[in-house]
Amino acid sequence: MKRALYIGRFQPYHNGHQSVLFDIARETNEIVIGIGSAQLSHEPDNPFTAGERVLMITHALRELPCPFYVIPIEDIKRNSLWVAHIRSMAPPFSDVFSGNPLVVRLFEEAGIPVFSPAMYERETHSGTEIRSRMIAGKPWKDLVPPDVYQVIRELDGERRVQALALDDGAGCGR
Repeated sequence: MKRALYIGRFQPYHNGHQSVLFDIARETNEIVIGIGSAQLSHEPDNPFTAGERVLMITHALRELPCPFYVIPIEDIKRNSLWVAHIRSMAPPFSDVFSGNPLVVRLFEEAGIPVFSPAMYERETHSGTEIRSRMIAGKPWKDLVPPDVYQVIRELDGERRVQALALDDGAGCGR
């Protein structure tokens, strides 16, 4: 049994993530999808909750040709313990797929094979670009799977992203 781990913030989940996950599905039997920074939401860079991101991912991956598990993973702010934290939260996995240099280093130091998937049209397919387009009122619908667009519409997510961009940063309890 070969089970791979793929971690991202998915703020929001987009066609780049979709492309990478379908590529990973050709290489493995199952995929564990870790939602990083799961504790963060309602911030300009992290507008969606972990539950909302789970919804986006599970709806978008209905056609994925292998089983997958979506696991929210909170930050622990201690890189030396991070891999052990991931292992405690996720089903067992044999390989990791990531393009993030820190994630690659931490898993390699733990002796876990890491593969860096090719990024899909990275200039336009990034959460930062999609959120920027939402804020500016520019088209972004074609950068996410149709099911994700529907979830974001249900959540009034575009308006949330726009409102968070205008926030003064004081937030609750700061």
